[in-house]
Amino acid sequence: METNLRTLGPKETKVILSLREKCRDVVHAADIIDLLGSEPSARKVIRNLLRKGWLTRLVGGRYMFLPPERGPENLGENNPIALAAAVVDPSYVGWWSAAAFHGFTTQKPMTVTVAVLRQCPMRTIEGTEVRFIKIAKRKFSGFKSYNVYGRNAAISDPEKTVVDCIDRPGLAGGVSELARIIYNAMGEVDHDKLFASALAMKSTALLQRLGFLSDLVGQPLPAALRLKVRDAIPHPGVRSSDEKNEKREMSATSPHGAFLFMRAAAIFCRRCQGSRRKARRYADS
Repeated sequence: METNLRTLGPKETKVILSLREKCRDVVHAADIIDLLGSEPSARKVIRNLLRKGWLTRLVGGRYMFLPPERGPENLGENNPIALAAAVVDPSYVGWWSAAAFHGFTTQKPMTVTVAVLRQCPMRTIEGTEVRFIKIAKRKFSGFKSYNVYGRNAAISDPEKTVVDCIDRPGLAGGVSELARIIYNAMGEVDHDKLFASALAMKSTALLQRLGFLSDLVGQPLPAALRLKVRDAIPHPGVRSSDEKNEKREMSATSPHGAFLFMRAAAIFCRRCQGSRRKARRYADS
């Protein structure tokens, strides 16, 4: 009878026990080479650990450790968010993937989107596509470590997730999905923290979209915060150097972009209103 057990040889045992003692989640090839004192021997051990299911390859020379607690069988790593977050350091999982994690959408993106500071090619890890998006350093904030099925992963917090999605609608599933995310998120997020995250992006268009879309989906900002957003938007014709150099997939302030936002959000609002009417009729019957 064929078995798929995770066995270990003497040198492999030494490596696994050392990694477990240090509570390592991510390990580099150099760490194993230093531990065994021989590069050829370490390379052979790494290949064996990959084959036996003790390591999962993230990128060349960087692996995720699957500790003994994962069980005796070689089942691989089935935590796509943790895998994606571990590929590049520093990085964080954002946009549509983060919105799904926080419960702002019922959709499950097929691709995990990760924010990074340097350009990285798209990768497929354990059957999941991981797309890396290079962003400006001023936008690289508003994330923290979350426990995802026993793994720690850097993910944007709820407020930054909303701001990132507004900033890049194409990475949030499109304008229709963006309207749904904002509708679901506005009752859950801290509005002051949301404004602070939006202000830190230094984007006039983003602030305009924030106020515009929150009104359009029927989840307006509090009156005091609306004034802050309005005051933070510079007068027409005044643009910061950051905004002049920024490349956007779509501008909500352009005629075409505004039309798409209004159309998508209006459709979503009509659907919500129809659902409420059906619920009332059902309750009255």
